[in-house]
Amino acid sequence: MSTITTAKLPYWVRGDTNAFFGFGVNVLVNVLTLTGLCIGVIKMPAGDVFGVILPALGIALVAGNVYYTYLARRLAAKENRSDVTAMPYGPSVPHMFIVIFVIMLPIYLTTKNPIQAWTAGIAWAFIIGVIVLIGAFVGPYIRKYAPKAAMLGTLAGISITFISMNPAGNMWKAAWIALPVFGLLLIGLLTDIRLPFNFPIGLAALLVGTAIGWIGGAMSVPDVTSAAKDIAFAFPHLKFDLLIDGLKDMAPLLATAIPLGVYNFTEAMTNVESAATAGDRYNLRSVLLADGAGAIIGSCLGSPFPPAVYVGHPGWKAAGGRTGYSMATGVVIALLCFFGLFGLLGAIFPTPAIVPILLYIGLLIGAQAFQATPRAHAAAVVAALVPNIAQWVTGMMDNALSAAGTTAAQVGTEALAGAGVVYDGLKTLGEGAILAGLVLGAIVAFIIDKRFWHAAIFAGSGAVLTFVGLIHAAKVQFNANGQVTLGYLFLAVVCVLFALTKPEARVPDAEELKLLESEEVQGNTFTEAPEGGVPVPAKA
Repeated sequence: MSTITTAKLPYWVRGDTNAFFGFGVNVLVNVLTLTGLCIGVIKMPAGDVFGVILPALGIALVAGNVYYTYLARRLAAKENRSDVTAMPYGPSVPHMFIVIFVIMLPIYLTTKNPIQAWTAGIAWAFIIGVIVLIGAFVGPYIRKYAPKAAMLGTLAGISITFISMNPAGNMWKAAWIALPVFGLLLIGLLTDIRLPFNFPIGLAALLVGTAIGWIGGAMSVPDVTSAAKDIAFAFPHLKFDLLIDGLKDMAPLLATAIPLGVYNFTEAMTNVESAATAGDRYNLRSVLLADGAGAIIGSCLGSPFPPAVYVGHPGWKAAGGRTGYSMATGVVIALLCFFGLFGLLGAIFPTPAIVPILLYIGLLIGAQAFQATPRAHAAAVVAALVPNIAQWVTGMMDNALSAAGTTAAQVGTEALAGAGVVYDGLKTLGEGAILAGLVLGAIVAFIIDKRFWHAAIFAGSGAVLTFVGLIHAAKVQFNANGQVTLGYLFLAVVCVLFALTKPEARVPDAEELKLLESEEVQGNTFTEAPEGGVPVPAKA
């Protein structure tokens, strides 16, 4: 087997086509969503959205995806492999909703000035980028000591709730369009069945869903004609004036920017772990530096939507994606942003034909959390899921109450409790969900392994994070939630008392040892094999 160099590594393989249409549709859905939020919720002028925000996002996306393609090709050459899959990169889904509904909407409702709301969103995205850059030097240590069940479990929690549930709801609103698309994706991406002439299953699914939608009357020709009038070329340029205006009043933004910045590098950390489990071991610091830089570049050009490494690397790897699909997605989406084509695409393709790909990603990431961790740690995976479910549920409650013109505080916790809704507890549990899930999952995993000193350290970390408001609290401040802080401290004491008894650590079973051995092999650097031989690890 000869050594692979980046020059010899193909830029495009057959599987990249499937991954490109799958991932491209994924990013397309998210950009269509944030476009609708800006125009429909914040009432921003369409000219600013199509002429400034989307082109700024396009620059960040093309730069980020080209960079991740480079990282993939470098890893392939280093490890002498041709099956390395690039990390997917796009606008962060949770951040889209948070910057709109938590940062921009309150300012718009108070001032009735969408531009002022926009400047606050830009400043918030900039702060997020700075925090992620700082996290690049902290994240690798967290990844080194946190159990895999905690990291993959909290990632699965995000995927099942924020990535999958809204698309699933949209699917079942028009199941006659969505379910055939979903079935095609499952057949093409989860089995070895291929379409005639190796036609890309992602494109086939989109075309079938679109045809059903148009034939069934779900789409409208006048809508397409109207959207076509908005097509115009716009290239991004620096918007330092807007960024500086937003940073003048940055103090209120820190309450959400700090925990969301922590969320960003924690999510990137879990995504890197997910990719490593699938066989591609990326340098976490390189990933985090790119995420932070992308958010800063986008904000300087006028985008309030920080991009990030996406959930879903194992899905695109299973679909056959290698190094080309990511760069192609970044370039194509950027061109669509520059030419203002998203309004037209939204009028051509039915939403139920697009969103099933997100549910597929949710299925895959949820399954990976259990398949790639020891069976004994299954309870830890579930524990890491729970805070994300709580955050999603309370978010849905808040949105429903807001639509009814009220809030949970106005309805009253007693009235909600009388209806069987434990709102306060779920709200507290879900604050800072991804970090809370990481802490809770790690505690459970270490207790299962009878490594009580480690469990005590994570319980103590939970107390500190709660005290300063990064988890289980509405905002960052000292003594943000005393009773939860005390609970974590008491849990740490319990773990210390059991640690003092010096129990024997749990003995891994045969299946777990096989899993660990497989990970060690994946983590080794391979030397060139002799002719006709097998690659030999450079170190034992």
